[in-house]
Amino acid sequence: MIAADEGRFHVVGTDAATGEPVERWIADGRYVDGPVRDAVELTGWTLPGFVDAHCHVGYSGGGVPTDLDGAVEQARVNLAAGVLAIRDCGSPIDTRPLVGREDLPVLVRAGRHIARPKRYIRDLGVDVEPDELVAEVRRQLEYGDGWIKIVGDWIDRTVGDLAPLWPADVIAEAIAVAHAGGARVTTHVFGEDGVAAMVEAGVDCVEHGTGLTDPVIDEMARRGVRLVPTMINIENFPSFADAATRFPVYAAHMRDLYARRFDTFAKAAEAGVVLHAGTDAGGFIEHGRIVDEVQALAGLGSGHRRTLANTSHAAREWLRVPGSDPGDPADLVVFDSDPAADLDELRRPAAVLRSGRIRAGLRSAHGHSHGPGHTHSHGPSGEHSHGHQHAPDHTHDHPHPH
Repeated sequence: MIAADEGRFHVVGTDAATGEPVERWIADGRYVDGPVRDAVELTGWTLPGFVDAHCHVGYSGGGVPTDLDGAVEQARVNLAAGVLAIRDCGSPIDTRPLVGREDLPVLVRAGRHIARPKRYIRDLGVDVEPDELVAEVRRQLEYGDGWIKIVGDWIDRTVGDLAPLWPADVIAEAIAVAHAGGARVTTHVFGEDGVAAMVEAGVDCVEHGTGLTDPVIDEMARRGVRLVPTMINIENFPSFADAATRFPVYAAHMRDLYARRFDTFAKAAEAGVVLHAGTDAGGFIEHGRIVDEVQALAGLGSGHRRTLANTSHAAREWLRVPGSDPGDPADLVVFDSDPAADLDELRRPAAVLRSGRIRAGLRSAHGHSHGPGHTHSHGPSGEHSHGHQHAPDHTHDHPHPH
């Protein structure tokens, strides 16, 4: 299995998201024009790996920050589940040392959440007053990797319900500054007023979005604003409401948002808003639950292949993560059976390749032992050689999605 150890593969199969045939050659960790001498053949149904588009690497169970070693382990848990790219939607620790590591998922960082004092989870983000928001966005431009995360609504104890955090003119200026600096902006929002205000102000993505109304959905579709609903964490809304005994209006609102969640997200998908998978892992959702989120999205009725496309190919393109052209890092997940026919197959990846090496999966043990359809491929002389040059809440009394 020397070729497998050295990252030389011939991939033959079918793309699980499109149903189209796939043939790719891998050498030195990248896709290349084949053939490749002594390549190991991988056959099956393929995806470029999932994107967990709302994840908190460096944030652990119970809402406690980890050290960097803990963040690495979280990233590896996600990789083993088939996640080959992560958009870190705010971390309390500096995860920049994890960027560019070929043994971990591609990491796209949003820096730290920006919120107001006592209007978000204590110590998770950066708390500023409205007159400091624009300056903080400028600081986060230097700290993140092209994304800014701004909390758009949270409970306002003076009114006892969800309410927007920022004056309209201030948030519009902050988003304009982020865009001028080359970054995109995503926002945490639950309620109707918060999501409407943030979409109107110009955000590029909505996290959670349970308060979406028909006019806001239409505006998101028109502008191309993406939605990451974090459906498995929204399952916690009833417990949040039960804990909010001092705020009955808020509790009733959260229960109503929860009751409408499937209709809300299905309307968004039907209107043409692209939904991506985000687990909200870190804090109160365990890392590695991407398949649960993909299955929840598939339940909205858009079709399994479309769901697989939006949570893999389309999400990578949206985050500007390389694809499968010659010279791109060879990121790939292989399944023995069609996962679109049985989504539980997603829980049994045969091989998870990151930068052309098998990092996890049923075929990863003991030198990548042969699985079904996994054979050596020996090409004629004059094939591609190994030395080929490639083209270049704690403010709440209970937990909360982030």
